[in-house]
Amino acid sequence: MTHIKGRARRRLHIRKKIVGTKDRPRLSIYRSTGNLNAQLIDDLEGHTLFSLSTLSPHLKDKSKIWGNVKGAAEFGEIFAQEAVGKGFKKVVFDRGGYLYHGRIKIFADSCRKKGLDF
Repeated sequence: MTHIKGRARRRLHIRKKIVGTKDRPRLSIYRSTGNLNAQLIDDLEGHTLFSLSTLSPHLKDKSKIWGNVKGAAEFGEIFAQEAVGKGFKKVVFDRGGYLYHGRIKIFADSCRKKGLDF
């Protein structure tokens, strides 16, 4: 594993411990410089149960900038509202190898504030 560096190594270390089920799916987050993607995954079946991106057509027009802390907070609230509306209340948070600060922390906090339990 010497060829795997940084985020990829942390991601694998985290994924050894976290497993999403149908009752408690894994909330996986991906961060790029300008956008965020989040999805709820059932690892036992290998299915994505719900996903949302800042590039989704109904979100693209809400804000021009998603790549900052304010955009992450807004995206977290929208994601949590839609996930709770689809019946997902309890999740397991997978930070995807990113450090738990900045946009990742704000996204998680705003999801918790809108009703997701993790």
